Amino acid sequence: MEEEKIGRLRKLVAESENIVFFGGAGVSTESGIPDFRSQDGLYRQQYDYPPETIISHGFFLSHTAEFFRFYKAKMLFPDAAPNPCHLALARLEEEGKLKAVITQNIDGLHRKAGSKNVLELHGSVWRNFCMKCGKAHTMYEIIDAEGIPRCDCGGVIKPDVVLYEENLDEGILHASVKAIADADLLIVGGTSLAVYPAAGLLQFFRGEHLVVINKTPTPADCSAELVLSLPIGEVFSRLGF
Repeated sequence: MEEEKIGRLRKLVAESENIVFFGGAGVSTESGIPDFRSQDGLYRQQYDYPPETIISHGFFLSHTAEFFRFYKAKMLFPDAAPNPCHLALARLEEEGKLKAVITQNIDGLHRKAGSKNVLELHGSVWRNFCMKCGKAHTMYEIIDAEGIPRCDCGGVIKPDVVLYEENLDEGILHASVKAIADADLLIVGGTSLAVYPAAGLLQFFRGEHLVVINKTPTPADCSAELVLSLPIGEVFSRLGF
């Protein structure tokens, strides 16, 4: 049954000319980055404050040092490498079949794999900026900083990631809506579709073929043409792209 489903997906990819991939944390777990909401994820560990509170806009402003202690220890994985899913998607883009990767992840692994049109709904840990002068800073400056990372001008350096209580970038949202609306094949992978407004983007899909690859059930399963309950890296490895 699994091999038959993978064969069907291989055929769909081969016959499609406008593929869009929408992915979440499960895409990166096989690269060693923990899933926040899994049984063993960050959200089930114990801290002085709940992780949802720590990575909120208000907490960042009021407890900046505590935010960065958590952020540097639990959210930065500079040595993580792309896995077969990231690499296969980059190859499909190079071939002209994949038009966009829409990701809820902030780890930058799709870009590291070579994908160019990556719509990062929640930002990226690789981009950081001074809240005072706007100067760009690297992730390594955040990692190496003692305490609160600061710019030469004295301003606090903020990661370019969307924290709780912050809005998603309107430009990224609009580009994502257009990509999904134009797709003939939408592959949803490694996401429980529990985080809004990102998960709500699927409502804009008007194409023929919806495929879901996730180890646990999702709200989109009932409307998908094909559902694979397998690790996403394994699926893309077996596709042979």
